Amino acid sequence: MLRLSGITKRFGPLVANDAISFDLGRGEVVALLGENGAGKTTLMSILFGHYVADEGSVEVTGKPLPPGDPRAALDAGVGMVHQHFTLAENMTVLENIALGTQSAWRPRLDRAAARRRIRQLSADFGLAVHPDATVSWLSVGERQRVEILKALYRDARILILDEPTAVLTPAETEALFRTLKLLVAQGLSIIFISHKLNEVMAVSDRVLVLRAGRLVGERATQGSSRAELAALMVGQEVASPTVRAAKAGAVALELRDVSAGGQGSAARLAGVSLALRRGEITGLAGVSGNGQATLAALIAGTLKPAAGQIAIGGAETGDWSPRTALAHGIARIPEDRHAVGTIGDMSVTENVISERYGTPRFSRRGFLDWKAARAFAQEIIRDYDVKCPSPEARIRLLSGGNMQKLILGRALDAEPAVILANQPTRGLDVGAVAFVHRRLLEARDRGAAILLISEDLEEILALSDRILVMSKGRLSSPSARGERSIGELGELMAGQAEEAA
Repeated sequence: MLRLSGITKRFGPLVANDAISFDLGRGEVVALLGENGAGKTTLMSILFGHYVADEGSVEVTGKPLPPGDPRAALDAGVGMVHQHFTLAENMTVLENIALGTQSAWRPRLDRAAARRRIRQLSADFGLAVHPDATVSWLSVGERQRVEILKALYRDARILILDEPTAVLTPAETEALFRTLKLLVAQGLSIIFISHKLNEVMAVSDRVLVLRAGRLVGERATQGSSRAELAALMVGQEVASPTVRAAKAGAVALELRDVSAGGQGSAARLAGVSLALRRGEITGLAGVSGNGQATLAALIAGTLKPAAGQIAIGGAETGDWSPRTALAHGIARIPEDRHAVGTIGDMSVTENVISERYGTPRFSRRGFLDWKAARAFAQEIIRDYDVKCPSPEARIRLLSGGNMQKLILGRALDAEPAVILANQPTRGLDVGAVAFVHRRLLEARDRGAAILLISEDLEEILALSDRILVMSKGRLSSPSARGERSIGELGELMAGQAEEAA
């Protein structure tokens, strides 16, 4: 169905793809693995015509695919479901799916025919969603179904899934895997991009591993193991950090019956009470949009409580703002490292001092001490193993994993009392995940109170000393590690248990 031959792509001195060749058979699922910055996104961008390869060619069903032509890729039957969905929230499911599928010269969409086809595809592949529902009212799992239907509506024969389970509950993940089996049975070919090795092992027939732009390994899934694939990705054996029992100390931060309005599509908080203790990781699980983002904004100081109190070390705070939060030793690892965690066109140095530029370490008589700032950036680059050209490099040029390591170093350097870790490993490879986990555990053992917000239940279960679930702006009662199963937590995340109501 698909053949890539000798694909090479250079960005100046950087070789993003180095003579990569592979093929994809009819009804086959091939998983694409690699560290952040290994070249996966570049390779898929060449396949879609967003980039033009310097060398090599792409064939779909034996016919050459014109380079740099996204419409040609769509017409050839290549579809992609992006990690971050590309849906217009104010439009209906039908409108999103049919958008761009007919000539601009046709004055009106044949809605009846489109509705019939969507209903037929939904029934054939177990993708239940109402054609006339407005997208803004859909759950995350339903939006993903719309993205898959959008590709199938265009007669996709090759489907690329980029981190498809990143924001799904366990039940939604199982439903997606059932759909993939139906698609494969109908002859659809799938490229499955994921960092979750257990899912790769469960869903794929073959695994391709990229490292530093080169194809370094190809394995039949049945004859491989998670450990082998992880070692291929990073070039060495990856050891998960040892998690010892915590010794919880005094309450560092407390929310007392706090309510707050939601930001954007996020749920509002309704009478939330939460205590974060020193030397303890509190894990907060939940499906995206259920209030976790609102809670994170509240703790970071970018949102003020509408009711209730925030207390630091037992004392209630007055006016709550980002400056107040920083002054009280609250460090944050934001959910979105690109839009919130960094400023892309500023340098690495400017970004790592961005929350502390007014402190005596980096400021003298009202002027920035650039020598001290660059020295600090060099320390972070060295201590957190950041692959970076120089402290003067624009941070947008770094891979997601290296950007996350810089944010982590910025947050942990001052040994804060409270750490807000919001989706700290989303989209990171197995090596970077182990690194971030190890640093968070070290901070916990030094006495920091950590709130770990994650949609990855494996991460929550592995690191958390105490686990809560948020659904529709409310918190469940806490449970110790191992007290609740993944299934029970998944039910709470989906709002199916009374405790989450």
